[in-house]
Amino acid sequence: MTDIGNGNGNKTGIGVRELAGKRALVTGGTRGIGAAVVRQLLDAGAEVLTTARSATSTAPEGAEFVAADVRTRAGAQALAAAVRERFGGVDILVHNAGGAAPHAGTSAISDEEWQDALDLNFLASVRLDSLLVPGMRERRSGAIVHVSSAAVLTPVAPFLHYVAAKAALEAYSRGLALEQAPFGIRVNTVSPGRVATPGGEATREEWARLDPASGGDGTPTVPPLGREGRPDDIADAVLFLVSDRASWLTESNLIVDGGEFPRG
Repeated sequence: MTDIGNGNGNKTGIGVRELAGKRALVTGGTRGIGAAVVRQLLDAGAEVLTTARSATSTAPEGAEFVAADVRTRAGAQALAAAVRERFGGVDILVHNAGGAAPHAGTSAISDEEWQDALDLNFLASVRLDSLLVPGMRERRSGAIVHVSSAAVLTPVAPFLHYVAAKAALEAYSRGLALEQAPFGIRVNTVSPGRVATPGGEATREEWARLDPASGGDGTPTVPPLGREGRPDDIADAVLFLVSDRASWLTESNLIVDGGEFPRG
């Protein structure tokens, strides 16, 4: 087997062109973790379509792009229609779109922001799955990865809307995995810890501004493995889960955080 590089001098462990012939959809794939996932899927030979809300977003070279707001049912329907038109369906579905702004405390989170967090971080996956899983069932094959967050392990008030939505996503992912296993569809979750991306840094800076006394996450903490995560660290985990290397793995949650968050 020949390994492929991931741009940081690491190896993915997935053979060159190992995903040739596979069709993949990655939501939120124009920057950060999502873009890293798109690049690695392309390097492994998959056809990839990705999406973002803004029509001015730029996808990694080699990927197809559709502007869609996956927070809404109409956006999910339009995206699923585009996937069927261009690819005929998907073999790999990676739900990466997510995020929420921090607040000074739980009481500062409005009803609208709660709903927005649920729509983006939880219901977007539910809606897209409901539209694209039937095609996987017909083919009796498919791999789905829901990107959650290691922050679910230690919920904090400024992000409680985000963390609660991700916790719902994890429960849903486990249930979907059990439901779809008889049809050859594997469903797993990846939960990143602190990853060095522009969006993540901006969020941590805003948290520090709102709540300096908490450390606001403004003072960098180093995980036990000695560094912040990189987008490719998360993409490596996603790539493994959608490959045949993980053919007997479903209903799992890979926590990729350098040991930062406590377990149990």
